[in-house]
Amino acid sequence: MILFQRMNLRFSFHYAMVSVCILIYSSLTFAQQPERRQGEIAGELSSDSVILQSRLTAPELDETGDLLGRPGIARFELSTRKDFQNAFFTEWLAAKPEHDYIVKILVSELKPGTRYYYRLQYGSDKASIQTGPTNTFQTLPAAGRVAEINFAVVTGMNYHFFHHGAGKKRPAYQGKDKQLGFPALVSILKLQPDFFVGTGDNVYYDHPRQNSAQTAEALRKKWHEQFVQQRFIDLFAQVPTYWEKDDHDFRYNDCDLTGSKAPANELGLRMFLEQVPIVDPKDQNPITYRTQRMGKLLQVWFTENRDYRSPNRSPDGPEKTIWGAKQRNWLKETLKKSDATFKLIISPTPMIGPDDKSKKDNHTNIGGFRQERDEFFQWIKQEKLDQQGLYLICGDRHWQYHSIDPSGIEEFSTGALVDANSRLGIKPGAKKGTDPDAQIRQPYTSNPASGGFLYVTVKPAQDGNTGTASFQFYDEQGKLLHRVQKERTIDP
Repeated sequence: MILFQRMNLRFSFHYAMVSVCILIYSSLTFAQQPERRQGEIAGELSSDSVILQSRLTAPELDETGDLLGRPGIARFELSTRKDFQNAFFTEWLAAKPEHDYIVKILVSELKPGTRYYYRLQYGSDKASIQTGPTNTFQTLPAAGRVAEINFAVVTGMNYHFFHHGAGKKRPAYQGKDKQLGFPALVSILKLQPDFFVGTGDNVYYDHPRQNSAQTAEALRKKWHEQFVQQRFIDLFAQVPTYWEKDDHDFRYNDCDLTGSKAPANELGLRMFLEQVPIVDPKDQNPITYRTQRMGKLLQVWFTENRDYRSPNRSPDGPEKTIWGAKQRNWLKETLKKSDATFKLIISPTPMIGPDDKSKKDNHTNIGGFRQERDEFFQWIKQEKLDQQGLYLICGDRHWQYHSIDPSGIEEFSTGALVDANSRLGIKPGAKKGTDPDAQIRQPYTSNPASGGFLYVTVKPAQDGNTGTASFQFYDEQGKLLHRVQKERTIDP
């Protein structure tokens, strides 16, 4: 009897020790379990593919305000049904520090014009997998299909100005919902666009100026603090994206490829490709200028305005370029081949303006890159593309406008997304502007200064033979400020 009691005591002690070990192991595993505090992003949508992205993170921000990454594994589950009954999966992906713990993959062989649902399966290993919430996107319609397309275009998403202000004239946002992020994102989501375009200045490496980001760690933090805001998470859960970069999310204000000031060109290029879903992560030679056909009515071009540019301060002439010869030739060839009813070029920087006289950074600037612009406009007129539904959309400028060049070519500026990052624009005829002789016609410019976005709708008219393109300017609270509508006959 005593022996049995001793054996039972030993068994109880052993069982207790095993239980304690399991409990400790489980606690450690739980403590190390990654989260997905930045949500998911779908990018570079086509009629049969999409890039899906997420980042495995710590559960909370650290003492510096950064959201650190966590190692682990993840895969995406996709389905055409919200209940995921006919789901398929991507391969397992590893979240590694050299890629900022970002998992990203190109998903191909999708059906055109089809609603998909997707979610992330993730964990520290396959024994600890969790499933995230459901996100969605719809693939683009097939090239020959007449279909309505709606999208929002933005620039100037200045986190520092929104949260801390830019002097007395441009105070920080004061709403009680401030920690959720930019109110304009709520306004965009209410419109239920098919996609969202960030034209550049998606983050600001050089703000605040007294503490600009110059290292990979500091540059990454700018994206973390932006995308951890709940309104970005909510928007991107339902709205896929396209991305361009400009000066502030490449290196610093009005930068080109010259100079030794940090961050270096290579670092700026690498961080942009890492942080947003724009190119296939397996592509060894990624190119960020591209075009997407969006059904019968629409084709959109996204230009790259930083990677190939000449020095800003070099004399203007036939060799000076923002696009580089290869991109410029590609742009002309693809525009000429397109039979879309409307053709929209989305540029990170303006081509018509007007802009500030003191700048040398873009196609509007005196002593900047005007010769390349003028030659391109002459080519557009020669090919009669201005009569074939071609319009320009630009980011970069901090005010909204609709401008018409003397050639008749028209440009729509998105304006800055954030009130504190907005200003009044330069008008035609202004002595301190790029159009002192008032040759540009400007049917609309925002007044008073306000943050906001451009919303574009392309759809067939009721007669079925006409396509309409509507360019709508909204402020950050979702108030419609101005609307321009264009019509064209749909070619057979």
